[in-house]
Amino acid sequence: MSNRFILAGGRIFDGARFLDDHVLVVAEGVIAGVLPLRGPLPDLPRQDAGGALVVPGFIDLQVNGGGGVLLNNEPTVEGIATILAAHARYGTTALLPTLITDRPDVRDRALAAGRLAQQRRLPGYLGLHLEGPHLSLARKGTHDPALIRPMTAEDLAALTAEVGSFGQALITIAPENVTTDQVRALREAGYVVSLGHTDVGAETVAAYVGAGASMVTHLFNAMSQMGNREPGVVGAALASGALSCGLIADGFHVDPVSMGIALRAKLGPGRIFLVTDAMSTIGTDEPGFDLNGRRVYRRDGRLTLADGTLAGADIDMLSCVRFAHQRLGLSLAEALNMASLYPAEAMGLRDRGQLIAGNTADFLLLDPSLALLSSWIGGTMVYGANESDAGAPA
Repeated sequence: MSNRFILAGGRIFDGARFLDDHVLVVAEGVIAGVLPLRGPLPDLPRQDAGGALVVPGFIDLQVNGGGGVLLNNEPTVEGIATILAAHARYGTTALLPTLITDRPDVRDRALAAGRLAQQRRLPGYLGLHLEGPHLSLARKGTHDPALIRPMTAEDLAALTAEVGSFGQALITIAPENVTTDQVRALREAGYVVSLGHTDVGAETVAAYVGAGASMVTHLFNAMSQMGNREPGVVGAALASGALSCGLIADGFHVDPVSMGIALRAKLGPGRIFLVTDAMSTIGTDEPGFDLNGRRVYRRDGRLTLADGTLAGADIDMLSCVRFAHQRLGLSLAEALNMASLYPAEAMGLRDRGQLIAGNTADFLLLDPSLALLSSWIGGTMVYGANESDAGAPA
């Protein structure tokens, strides 16, 4: 299929407005424009959207696995490719494969795999998210306590030496095990620094924001909660316009009432955006998997350790969007932006999240029930519900 075409016959959501009687013009993987159907149009082949809703592709900043692969268990470029392909089937056109707390050698293998993924320009690969091991034991969640440790000078040197080679760089840290000077060094090197798995209070959060932290990992989960005398990480995140916050909208990690309160309370310009925290189960019927030598069980939409501790999520991004729209009552535009524009803004990405001229041609076709018809990355269809998967990332 040509990478230069006009997509007509759909209703376009460009990230700000729903546009009828407009077309999407794609040229060499980039959006050349969103133009009125009745105006002058370039002489390009036409594709028919068949009345579908055309929306920006989803961006997921926390993806531990998919397609039967967990990055910790398969920190290879092949493992990353499998994860990308699995999530493209649910509308995610750009993602950060996420490494959960593990040994330094596993981290180094993941960084090497990220370098290869970047060099090979794997469709959908955005960069890496390193979630740990420099977290708080008090708020460890499913992270193996035996592997949690302070960030050393050697760790910092290894991390900063690699930044820029593997695409976008996001790291989740806890103030208990990382200093403000280390945060400054990470930020100056090019990492987006997120606070998570931490039990500190609001005053400490403010100090780390001052050092360069700009994000909070899975709001409400594995962090100090908001109280009447201590706002905790949750209160600090909602009250700080400098912080953007990921949110797992599966109905298990956070109660819908709490989600609604947070969305109404969040001070901007930082936004709350959707993340899946997805594990290897996405796109499979596997009953569970192993993480750091422990069994994770899949039951009734939940992933847990034997003691019931939630261990990531068994949800895809399109399902999170539906949850935000249908269960939380958000407008469709807002739900879509939480999966595209807002994570792009949180990572400082200026070429994604909206269907506007100059942006990468990552988009989806959805039917009226919000079922996925096709996913497109760089103007190429990588998944079609009624097509073979020959064009999917592999």
